[in-house]
Amino acid sequence: MERISFPGGVELSRIVYGMWRVGDDADTSTSHVRAKIDTCLEQGITSIDQADIYGGYTAEAILGDCLKENKGLRDQIEIVTKCDIVAPAGRHAAARVKHYDTSPAHIAASIDHSLTDMGIDHIDMLLIHRPDPLMDHVATGRALDEAVTSGKVRAIGVSNFRPWDWSLLQSAMTTPLATNQIEISLSEHDPLTNGDIAFLQEKNIAPMAWSPLGGGALMSDDAAPAVRALMARVAESNGVDIAAVAVAWLLAHPVRILPVMGTNNIARIKTLSDALNVDMDRQTWFELYEAALGREVA
Repeated sequence: MERISFPGGVELSRIVYGMWRVGDDADTSTSHVRAKIDTCLEQGITSIDQADIYGGYTAEAILGDCLKENKGLRDQIEIVTKCDIVAPAGRHAAARVKHYDTSPAHIAASIDHSLTDMGIDHIDMLLIHRPDPLMDHVATGRALDEAVTSGKVRAIGVSNFRPWDWSLLQSAMTTPLATNQIEISLSEHDPLTNGDIAFLQEKNIAPMAWSPLGGGALMSDDAAPAVRALMARVAESNGVDIAAVAVAWLLAHPVRILPVMGTNNIARIKTLSDALNVDMDRQTWFELYEAALGREVA
């Protein structure tokens, strides 16, 4: 599988396995989590996406239990995780309101919690999860630089940032920001035209895509009939399912999008790399885009 290089010497697999739902699985045993990871590794999917808030601050520990029991597994994977969302759950149960915290103290504490919960000595890539309206960009930038200097984090990125949020934070950092994880899919395609993708492409930054299946909407019977029918046609001609078509549509973009795929079903995990086998030529890409737009391009 193709690998994408980022600042800090970090390489991620082109398709990333997302663990935001790992705590929702009826089976969170270390053996079952290991089976999911092994199924990814068999396809060349080595990168795992996490966040401190996932599972009400439990998902990192579920992964950590697996890593602690399976010595050597950590060396086969890259771990991306996120911080700055504070919700009234888990270790933040006393919070009065959900909010964002990009203060140096919170970032440092979140990194240490993540390292402890996952039983690891470094995070391959740390993302600021959401733009914080109260961010002191100088203090936040300094804290993120220090996280890299300390060796606790190899690379820094962001998630859900607009270009101006990115530029503000980057202006106070010496460490180059590595990626922006944004929502993009056939059902959420505004980033293609609102400047988000163009900004990253100009800077030669490969974005990560969360919810590449539109939160499951593209797989639902309620999906737009024209989109669903076209995906089904392309899927049939390529011998894959419609999910692979939706992912292949993202992979075709020259900015080198890394889709983050989250499922607890091992049978589904086995097919994540099928998207690499879809023939997505320019006209097929635009057929899908027009179906998603609900109109012909101007």
